[in-house]
Amino acid sequence: MSDMVKLFVNGVEVEVEAGKNLIDAVGAVGIEIPHLCYHPALGADGNCRMCLVGIEDGRPPLVPACKTPAQEGMKVLLDAEHIKKIQRDVMELELINHPIDCPVCDQAGECSLQDYYMDYDQRESRMTVAQVNKNKKMDFGCGVVHDQERCVLCGRCVRFCREITKTGELGIINRTDESRVNIFPGRPLENRYAVNVVDLCPVGAMTSSDFRFQQRVWFLKKSPGICHGCSKGCNITIDHNRQKYEDDIIYRLRPRLNQQVNGYFMCDEGRLSYKQQNENRVTQVLIDKSEASINDAIQSCLAKIENSSSPLILVSPNCSLEQLVAIKALADQIDAPISGYSDGYIKAGDGDDYLIQDDKSANRAGLNLLEIDTTKAKFEERLATADLLINFDNDLSLSYSDTELKEMLSDTVIIALSSQKNYLTDLANILIPLAAYSEYAGSLINCDNILQTFDKALSKNAPLDDAAIVAAKLGGPMKNATDIFCELQKLIPALSNTELQNIPAEGLNLNNSEASNVTA
Repeated sequence: MSDMVKLFVNGVEVEVEAGKNLIDAVGAVGIEIPHLCYHPALGADGNCRMCLVGIEDGRPPLVPACKTPAQEGMKVLLDAEHIKKIQRDVMELELINHPIDCPVCDQAGECSLQDYYMDYDQRESRMTVAQVNKNKKMDFGCGVVHDQERCVLCGRCVRFCREITKTGELGIINRTDESRVNIFPGRPLENRYAVNVVDLCPVGAMTSSDFRFQQRVWFLKKSPGICHGCSKGCNITIDHNRQKYEDDIIYRLRPRLNQQVNGYFMCDEGRLSYKQQNENRVTQVLIDKSEASINDAIQSCLAKIENSSSPLILVSPNCSLEQLVAIKALADQIDAPISGYSDGYIKAGDGDDYLIQDDKSANRAGLNLLEIDTTKAKFEERLATADLLINFDNDLSLSYSDTELKEMLSDTVIIALSSQKNYLTDLANILIPLAAYSEYAGSLINCDNILQTFDKALSKNAPLDDAAIVAAKLGGPMKNATDIFCELQKLIPALSNTELQNIPAEGLNLNNSEASNVTA
């Protein structure tokens, strides 16, 4: 544990972490110091001066909180009149040329400038001359749209491109009222993390072309989740809303802080993967291409399983640990081999040394934990003799062409349980829709062997079952969450003395326990 020091804020003693700057140190105990340019991932820049605080008996008596480490006995003044005047003066400077277009600004409701005006200013403008006009709706590339009039020149976006992506496409050009954030000539944003500048922007200067004018943020419900776009498992906030009489849908994904996994950021591809949760969904139960009820489909599945002499179960590497346990128990119950073959989910060479991984599945480590074979040779050997394939949401069209699939499955009865349409769902004799990951709760193990949990975010008008529930309906012995978690506790010693709801929010690092060596 880090060393702690005691200091005074407005005369009140608080205990904070030593060495942290004052913004982060006192912020951890619920005391806000206003700031625009500082961000924990980008370090202190000190250009906005909004975070100037007084230090009683200090030399100098005024310091930027972003650059001042917490020290034992320090006496910090936040509510002294001369500090309040500094905050009002900085706010007036920021608002001199800032357009008051909050009603049409995407950042309205999430804007630091709005919040700080209400908390630290609330004065009418004293300007009697026209505002300086700047460019609007500038396409910076990678889906980032910039409004120079709203920019407060905090420099966060510039520092992100220099320090995080190291691509350096953005800069602050000119001086005084002519200062602008801009791209260099002929060099638009061209990195796979570019839309993070939208999250970093404390005002409405950086906006996402994908989200612009789609929703007011105060209508959005914000639910924590785990990105399923690759094996990194970045922590995300799922912003969703249900319009009157319509279904609950996702409007955007944003990165959520987890220092153990993704820090403050996420890739643009993962950010846009929400569209897969909304579009191309399987919603209708089909038996031999005809609409049917879920009960009729389950009964038909049970009959085909009963009549099958050589069934084969295929699972997706995106299935949660709970789903894999339930499906594996079903496979044991009906004496069917189980495969997790999914080479098509791996894009060799696509990853980088930051967050993006080659493996575009969320839980391949879960397949390994349960000793579910993932080899192509074994899958094809088993499929060659199978008369029934039960596929739990594995998109085989990523691994084979349509022609190859049609030939391989020509003599096989197909039960497809899927959240999204693909070529295999078109071939299926029985098709049962499944819930997508935003519609159920579960746990995953990422590429760094960190076990993370996620909760159900969306509630659909017509809720769909997740794979674990369907596996139980097909005869699997794992009928409830308690049975499944008890099985996980046997497989993962690190869970033996804990409950699912007590797993740390940042995840459970299995490298720090014997769990990394367990077998099923």
